[in-house]
Amino acid sequence: QVHLVQSGGGSVQAGGSLTLSCETSGFPFSSYAMGWLRQAPGKGREFVAAFNWNGASTFYADSVKDRFTISRDNAKNTVYLQMNDLKPEDTAVYYCVADSRSIKTEAVHEYDYWGQGTQVTVSS
Repeated sequence: QVHLVQSGGGSVQAGGSLTLSCETSGFPFSSYAMGWLRQAPGKGREFVAAFNWNGASTFYADSVKDRFTISRDNAKNTVYLQMNDLKPEDTAVYYCVADSRSIKTEAVHEYDYWGQGTQVTVSS
């Protein structure tokens, strides 16, 4: 059974930092593309960051580039999202996602597996 269990969300003031974690099980983590999406209130889900199975290709949304860093620990089957210099517009529910084929920056609904979502709230 596949599980993607997220942790690390919360509330922070603008300029602060948070780290999200996503611990996975039930699929071959080291051969999957992994990423993060988010959904702000009243908006659709959008791509945040992702990399392919070996980390050779990494993509970030322009809105988070140079502030967010995605990383993975294959030994722990875990992916992380380090978020620095957070802004109120980063407020959203963040989702960890996995895909056996490729990174998806547009068709985000096509990811194979999803975490439960975790709230990140940034106050000004």
